Amino acid sequence: MSADHTAQTIPEVQRLRAELDAQGKKLVFTNGCFDLLHAGHVRYLHDARSLGDALVVGLNSDSSVQVLKGPDRPLNGQDDRAEVLGALRAVDAVVIFDGERATSLIEAIKPHVYAKGGDYTVDSLNREERAALDAAGTEIRILPLVPGRSTTSTINKMLGDKTSNRLRIAILGSGAGSNLRAIIAAVQNGALNAEIAITISDQADSSFLQIAHEAGLPAQFVDPGGNPRKLGDAAQKEIFDHLERARVDVVVLAGFMRILKEPVISAYSGRIVNVHPSLLPKHKGANAPQLVIEAGDSETGCTVHLVTSEIDAGRTLAQATVPVLPDDTAETLHTRIKAEEHKLLPKVLNEWRELGLPVRGAGAP
Repeated sequence: MSADHTAQTIPEVQRLRAELDAQGKKLVFTNGCFDLLHAGHVRYLHDARSLGDALVVGLNSDSSVQVLKGPDRPLNGQDDRAEVLGALRAVDAVVIFDGERATSLIEAIKPHVYAKGGDYTVDSLNREERAALDAAGTEIRILPLVPGRSTTSTINKMLGDKTSNRLRIAILGSGAGSNLRAIIAAVQNGALNAEIAITISDQADSSFLQIAHEAGLPAQFVDPGGNPRKLGDAAQKEIFDHLERARVDVVVLAGFMRILKEPVISAYSGRIVNVHPSLLPKHKGANAPQLVIEAGDSETGCTVHLVTSEIDAGRTLAQATVPVLPDDTAETLHTRIKAEEHKLLPKVLNEWRELGLPVRGAGAP
C-alpha cells in the first residue's frame, strides 16, 4: 500500500483484501466523516483494528459531509482528513466515497469485519448498508464510544456564548406542511425568534418537503421502514443523528404521523412538542375531529403539548378553542382547527424560554 498517507483507490483496497484472504487474515472496515480528529476517534480506530489484521476507513467526501452535517462542514477538506487518518498506526488504508451511505463501498470491498460506534446497534444500522454487509457475509461489531468525545460537542464548546439566542428548531412532518408554512411565515415576519435548523419527513414526495425546499431550508427524507405507523430502529437513529448535527433546541412535530421512540425520546425529553387537533385530554389519536363530531361536542380546538413515550399524554403548554357548527363535517371542522394551530404553535415556540422549558445545553442533554 502507499506510504504517503494519501487516500487509496477501491482497486488498491480490493487487492489488499485479496492478499489478506489468501493468508487467512481479516480486513476490518469502518466509515465516517472524521472531521476534527480527537482522542475518541483514535481509541475507536485502535479498537477496530484489533478486530482483524488490517483496517480500511471509508471517508465521507466533502460534498457528502455537507449533506450529513450541514453547509458549514467539513472544517477540514477530504484530502487533509484522509492524510491525518492515514498517518495513524491503526489505519492501513483510507478510501474517500461520495453519498450519505457506504453501501457501494461495502459491496466493492466485501470486508470480513465491519466496525461501528456504540451509538448504533445492529438493528439501527441503515437498511441498505446492513443488506450489503449481510450479502458479503461480513461480521458486524459494535464498539463502545469514549464518553464526551465528539466533533459536534467540540464545535459547540468552541462556539460557546457566540451562539445566537434564537431558538434552533427542527420540524418533522408527513403531509401537507401547513404548520411548517405557518412557522416559516412567523420567523420571516418577526413573530417567532427562531431558526429552522432542519426539516425531516418520512414521505419522500410530501408537500412538507416541497415547502421546505422552496424556503431554502435544510430538508431530509428518512426512510421509515416497512411499518406504516412505526419508525424502524434505523430511522429512529437517523433522525436522532440529524437532530444532533443540527444542534437543535426543540423538536416540533407538525403533522408527523410516526411514533418517535429511543434514542430521540430520552435525548430530547422536555424538548419535543406536538400540536394535536382537539382539546386534550379529550379525543386522543389521529382522527380527533371525527371523534368530536361523533361525540356531539359543542366546542373543540387544538392543544400544543410536550411529547412523551405515551401518545398525546405530555404536559399541555397551550390550547385554543374552536366552536363546532351544526353543519360541520370532520373536514370543515379540521380546517378551522388548523387555522388556530397556525397561530398557537408559533406563539408557544416564541415563548419557549419564558415558559421555563429547556433548550440545548441548559439542563438538557
